[in-house]
Amino acid sequence: MDRDNQVVSEKNKERSYCKYLNLEIEHPSEETLNLIKQGPTDPRKAIRIEERNDLFNEGYLDTETGYCVMENGTAFVACLTKMPEVTTEMFEWWFAWHGLDSLRYQIWNPEDHFEVENLHREKALDSSLTYKERYWNTTHLVTEDIGLGRDMIRLNFKNPADMGYNTDKIGTSACGTIICANGTSENKLNAVMTHFVRAIEGGVELRTRFWIGYHIDENNNPVKVLPEGVIIPEFAPKALINHCAKEFAHLAKILPTLFEEEKLNF
Repeated sequence: MDRDNQVVSEKNKERSYCKYLNLEIEHPSEETLNLIKQGPTDPRKAIRIEERNDLFNEGYLDTETGYCVMENGTAFVACLTKMPEVTTEMFEWWFAWHGLDSLRYQIWNPEDHFEVENLHREKALDSSLTYKERYWNTTHLVTEDIGLGRDMIRLNFKNPADMGYNTDKIGTSACGTIICANGTSENKLNAVMTHFVRAIEGGVELRTRFWIGYHIDENNNPVKVLPEGVIIPEFAPKALINHCAKEFAHLAKILPTLFEEEKLNF
């Protein structure tokens, strides 16, 4: 769906947040774009999924923004986004809130996001739950184009404990929150997704990781689901990092105001 050709229904025009659909897309920082333009990173500098708790380490890892194909044919994506004036609460609210309406998903990235369906709407609407409890153990069906053609992705959001993360460190200076999910794509790019949020002066920084070709199983262990002998083409993680950098740069722009305006509007 080209942004210029989007058809906004009369119902959507009445929604208070429809105005965000017409904002100019915020571009990623020059630093981020330059790191992506350098091409694939050395796989030896990529954090392996078995090492995912290294995200709690002080400072930064070898690759905070980059992509590559790993030695076993899977792929890795890391993307760092600075989000001024954004808080952990806002970020958790966003994942509880946006899955209830496709227009909300579209304003996140009007050029590449099309539809979303939360299969557990009653949970997202339960005001007795915290924001993160509203999306834990829920499934979102999202339709988007990350640069590989229109695709539907099934995102199963989980409590970070159920994805093997050290939850005793969440809510500390090491980590404000983690939003994580197993993703299953119609284009067969199954992946483990992690959005690791850490407070910095004036806002937060988002440290996103994708491990393409993996899932976390019911025992909290990573399992390679990419068939033996298959190698993910380099253009796939490259497309994903560009999409990720774009959508979160734009979210950083709109989220502080959007949260203040809509935080009670579920």
